[in-house]
Amino acid sequence: MTDASTPEPISSDAPVQKAASIPGIPDNWPQLATSKIVDKVDTVRIKTSGPAINIARTAVYGIIVAVLAVIALILLVIGVTRGLNEALGERVWLAYFILGGVFSLVGMLLWRKRPHNAAG
Repeated sequence: MTDASTPEPISSDAPVQKAASIPGIPDNWPQLATSKIVDKVDTVRIKTSGPAINIARTAVYGIIVAVLAVIALILLVIGVTRGLNEALGERVWLAYFILGGVFSLVGMLLWRKRPHNAAG
């Protein structure tokens, strides 16, 4: 005797009713709709986040290269200074004089290349 409030267990060998097929609509329409939605979402994601990822990568790699270039330039100046000091022996002032002249020439060349309205 079963109560009206307790449902009866469903047996696994009960026949499964299939939805009636509508003419003109394929039976696998849920899979087709899902694949079309996923394709559209993938297309939008590629068109929007693809360029953003490339810009971010370029910025990160550019910063890394700039930092490494500055470090390499500093180490090069230190190496040239020490090499000149060793080559010139006791005349350390001459090494600084040579490097000062080189840096002054580079500065003057860069100053001439600036836009004329950039600085007074």
